[in-house]
Amino acid sequence: MAIYPGNVADVFAFLLRGGVGNFGGENMTHFVVNWLGVVLATLGSMALGMAWYMGFSKQWIAATGKKENELLGSGGSAMPFVWAAISQLVMAYFIAMLTSALFPNDVSLYYGVLVGVHMWFGFILTAMIINHRYQNMSWSLTLIDGGYLLGVVIVQGAIIGVFG
Repeated sequence: MAIYPGNVADVFAFLLRGGVGNFGGENMTHFVVNWLGVVLATLGSMALGMAWYMGFSKQWIAATGKKENELLGSGGSAMPFVWAAISQLVMAYFIAMLTSALFPNDVSLYYGVLVGVHMWFGFILTAMIINHRYQNMSWSLTLIDGGYLLGVVIVQGAIIGVFG
């Protein structure tokens, strides 16, 4: 497959078609996902995050080894929530894309969750362990954050599976 078709106009035409059709000699459908499912999965995982970290707030702060004002700052910036929403939208998109690519005739709750859990174990958890070990963070932090992100991919996979 050609990475770049050689014509910028072809790239824009491909994107304007919603990522459907011929691109560089290959038929591609990267952007064909159920966007309602992706957005609802993002909202569901954000709601999980609010509940998870409200429930584990004291343990999470202790596990970071920092004080609350060091983590959240005095201004209460919304930027961490904006970045979380963007990141979770990207995660939901990739779960939707991979679920439909791996199971094109059977996008379901089961397969959505299966893809999410495999992504968590293969990429999210392993990357988190690497980073937390180099950052000398506590295993408690890895368990709290890792548990939350497992919940995220389960919720997102389930919602995406239900919406197809």
